[in-house]
Amino acid sequence: MTRVLDYPLAVFAASALLQYLAAYVGHSIRKRSSVESPSEFATVLGAALTLLALIIGFSFSMAVSRYDQRKNYEEAEANAIGTEYVRADLLAVTVAPQVRDLLTRYAAQRVLFYEERDPDRLRRIDAETARLQNKLWSTVAVPATAQPTPVVALTVSGMNDVLNSQGYSQAAWWNRIPVGAWTLMLLVALACNLLVGAGEEHKRRAALSVLPLIVSISMFLIADIDSPRGGVIRVAPQNLLALSQSLGAH
Repeated sequence: MTRVLDYPLAVFAASALLQYLAAYVGHSIRKRSSVESPSEFATVLGAALTLLALIIGFSFSMAVSRYDQRKNYEEAEANAIGTEYVRADLLAVTVAPQVRDLLTRYAAQRVLFYEERDPDRLRRIDAETARLQNKLWSTVAVPATAQPTPVVALTVSGMNDVLNSQGYSQAAWWNRIPVGAWTLMLLVALACNLLVGAGEEHKRRAALSVLPLIVSISMFLIADIDSPRGGVIRVAPQNLLALSQSLGAH
């Protein structure tokens, strides 16, 4: 199910189909029932719809908070790289150019991480990022070991921020709405549609498609915001891109 959630259109289609089927089943039960009035469903249906609205609202809030978190970490990552680029001037003249060159290449890789969708290319980007991280750390660790001065320690601390910021960003991209929350939302939506179908008269059968459509659009939006790569609404690496262009101009 996790892979399906990376495709918001698939979430929309699947949820709409399942909900309409639930409404149709409820409508079939209503036609075969001897009960003339659907008033006995009113209280349960109202409570179920209220619960569904709350779950959708909470899920949307969770998706937006995770989206904002990814944006904040992208900004923090760009700031960490830019600060360390400036601090490279505190290193020896033989080391500083190498650190700046590695940071320039590293920033370009981080931009690709945010923009790329192909899994194979992403694996290569991750491998190159890890390789550059090892080179960056070893480049500042050698002079820090040979000459442990406060100035060099400041540069090492800045490099540590660069590496940590990438880890925070990756963790934010992995932080998704739990599958259990999606399952609960779908089950409540199916129950609501079943009750709506059971309470509809035969001549109003077209109304059965209204609730599935509304709820499916909500699920589509939630899945789109919550999916870092599969959705239309994505975090654009504006800060990293501006930084990469700035470093390349030096």
